[in-house]
Amino acid sequence: MDYEAGLDKALNALHDEGRYRVFMDICREKGSFPRATWHRPDGESQEITVWCGNDYLGMGQNPVVLQAMQTALMTAGAGSGGTRNISGTTIYHKALEAELADLHHKEAALVFTSAYIANEATLSVLPKLFPGLIIFSDELNHASMIEGVRHGRCEKQIWRHNDLDHLRELLESADPDAPKLIAFESIYSMDGDFGPIKEVCDLADEFGALTYIDEVHAVGMYGPRGAGVAERDGLMDRIDIINGTLAKAYGVMGGYIATSAKMADAVRSYSPGFIFTTSLPPAVAAGAAASVRYLKEHPELREQHQEAAKALKMRLKSLGMPVMDNNSHIVPVMVGDPVKCKKLSDWLLKDFGIYVQPINFPTVPRGTERLRFTPSPVHDAGMTDHLINSLDTLWRHCELARVKKAG
Repeated sequence: MDYEAGLDKALNALHDEGRYRVFMDICREKGSFPRATWHRPDGESQEITVWCGNDYLGMGQNPVVLQAMQTALMTAGAGSGGTRNISGTTIYHKALEAELADLHHKEAALVFTSAYIANEATLSVLPKLFPGLIIFSDELNHASMIEGVRHGRCEKQIWRHNDLDHLRELLESADPDAPKLIAFESIYSMDGDFGPIKEVCDLADEFGALTYIDEVHAVGMYGPRGAGVAERDGLMDRIDIINGTLAKAYGVMGGYIATSAKMADAVRSYSPGFIFTTSLPPAVAAGAAASVRYLKEHPELREQHQEAAKALKMRLKSLGMPVMDNNSHIVPVMVGDPVKCKKLSDWLLKDFGIYVQPINFPTVPRGTERLRFTPSPVHDAGMTDHLINSLDTLWRHCELARVKKAG
């Protein structure tokens, strides 16, 4: 077996399709984000503006968060010292879980090293807790949810994206006595559309199913205290398990579930992904708790964020840019070709100092490649003007299609 040839074949296939991913050497600058420095391959440095980050509200540089992390670092040191079951549970982890349980009005929360692990570990262990479980999963769910369902080795039913009639058909055809769980998201991050939370909860009540919602692109940014779309819509009490992240709007790292005390206890007691993983560093837990606490009391950041997204969409549409319509903060500009999408990304970075990564397969279906912009309260008017003018120039240069205005 020629293993080198096998690796070459796999990597060359990505290059040939135009979807080989390149990691950029970028250093964020504390106090000036979304400004950052790109350390180019030629050894030179270039100032850039980050337009594709998930630090949606700039909390990664918030002084309250940084101070909490510094204090915990000087108090407890760098690492946690082990798994949560051995020596990795600290006062900082307990305080963070208390903040998250309070945020979602749940009895308990359980913190993981990432929302990916939280999804995978929780969904894969639920079939052990409920033998015969059938999981009904939206077809556009996050990869971490898909992996969790797969590793659970239980019966799964995939329902067409946001298609409630199809979900009902699947529920009606299932064994009425079997335990059931419906897994879906509040915001689907690549298209920016919302999941039908109330209608899913209604079906769950009708068919006796548990509900599991992924709110990673919504926590911190929606609802009076930032608990997500379910809070905004007054539906948190109808969701059995809420998954969230601390690495996007909260600007730090980690993931979690918020649920009943018994559910959290069962997951922490049975899930290998929780039991055998070293816990978050105390400084990270402290910073995340400070960020959650801060955003509970600062809705103005959420309001500014929504306004920034609306303004960018409106200006792009006025130029005929093919912006995918949605009511969320996600701004996808459709390109539809992986090679062109990568070239646009490269030109924006090198010639205009604008950093936005191309989104291609397998993150999105082939033929729907796009540039995904994430405007924030810390992107000022000058940055937005520069982005609009740069995109307009490149769209014209590449002779890309524009959307004709109605009428």
